[in-house]
Amino acid sequence: MGAWVVEAPGPVERGPLSPRDLPLPRAADDELLVRVSVCGVCRTDLHVAEGDLPPHRPAVVPGHEVVGRVVAAGGATTGFGEGDRVGIAWLRRTCQQCAYCRRGRENLCPNSRYTGWDADGGYAEYTTVPADYAYHLPDGYSDEEAAPLLCAGLIGYRAWLRAQLPEGGRLGIYGFGASAHLTAQVAMACGATVHVLTRSEQARELALGLGAASARGAADRPPEPLDSAVLFAPVGELVPVALEALDRGGTLAVAGIHLTDVPPLNYQRHLFSERNLCSVTANTRQDGQEFLRFAARHRMRVTTTAYPFAEADRALEDLARDRVHGAAVIRVAA
Repeated sequence: MGAWVVEAPGPVERGPLSPRDLPLPRAADDELLVRVSVCGVCRTDLHVAEGDLPPHRPAVVPGHEVVGRVVAAGGATTGFGEGDRVGIAWLRRTCQQCAYCRRGRENLCPNSRYTGWDADGGYAEYTTVPADYAYHLPDGYSDEEAAPLLCAGLIGYRAWLRAQLPEGGRLGIYGFGASAHLTAQVAMACGATVHVLTRSEQARELALGLGAASARGAADRPPEPLDSAVLFAPVGELVPVALEALDRGGTLAVAGIHLTDVPPLNYQRHLFSERNLCSVTANTRQDGQEFLRFAARHRMRVTTTAYPFAEADRALEDLARDRVHGAAVIRVAA
């Protein structure tokens, strides 16, 4: 099968992705073999390719926003049959025995494994997934539209939960790419006022077109104090900016898996009056199921930029250079 692998992690301009012909993977007894239709391009893929996330296996196939069709199922699988449309996300396995798993916080499992980092992902014509970690996808979304839901949507939903936005509250979103443009729609569907802060003029236009109350530069002040904020841009310098924009008792959730260094914080300006700062670490399967049910009830507008499979490396470079409108997706199947 055709695939793209991270040959040597490094800056994207040096071409860390390389095309390869690989053997067809075999599904374990509890896994599904999936013919990949579309794979979304996530900023985490960029972190794996550039080495911001240390390699977990050599020449890994990245990609964890995978939509495809089941072509074979292991003997211990349930819930999926041949020909079913299936979604594959970042979280691939957890131990189900540690204290975090028992508490329903499997995203914190120290023995967790991830698609496109610990195991080969969706930048390939075929991949595998444990059936217990695969998703049924909502009707009404094409494969290209469904792919970004599987990480951009899921992690945005988790970040929205972590931000503890009160009913009818004011949410600030810093950075407005694949995840943010979906999270904004979740928040607005629940009655929130959304203010977008991002450096991209094109992204600001998209935000206003989706119904955001305002769209300004990344370091600008929103037009009113925020009850909650989510930082999607992997830019540590924006942490104090966002904290200072919060009203009393507000919460800032940092959604990225990687963030540049955060400058020193001033306690009075940034944290006093019970402002909260928290991180977001992956999502649980419950988060994923809740979000996909939400997406089924509330038809979201998913903005994508599609690339042919032969140009997966260009898709990753365009993401690094902020040249992607909405979410980048790779069309794997012809």
